[in-house]
Amino acid sequence: MKTLSTILLAVTFSLSLTYIALAQTPTPTPGKRTPAATRRQGNQQKRISQGAASGELKAGEVRKLEKEQKEIQQEKREARTDGTVTGAERKEIQKDQNKASRHIYRAKHNNKKRN
Repeated sequence: MKTLSTILLAVTFSLSLTYIALAQTPTPTPGKRTPAATRRQGNQQKRISQGAASGELKAGEVRKLEKEQKEIQQEKREARTDGTVTGAERKEIQKDQNKASRHIYRAKHNNKKRN
């Protein structure tokens, strides 16, 4: 009887610890906001502005990069229209931001200076 109660107590204790651990790690639920994408887009805007100010980017390059940023912003708006930004939509936004980041880097490092 003592062994049975000890086993039951151990099982109950381990189940309660498992339940507590699961309760503390919330599963990511799709929401309407995209804070990481918004923060990253702000950083990319700063990189474009810095490149224009330093002369690393020509006016045409700036226009092209700004247009790309507007397209990403529009994509974020469209993702929010149904009230939820799904994981697939977030992944697509991130993919487009990765591409935009590469474009900014290449434009800033192509050795073409503004006259």
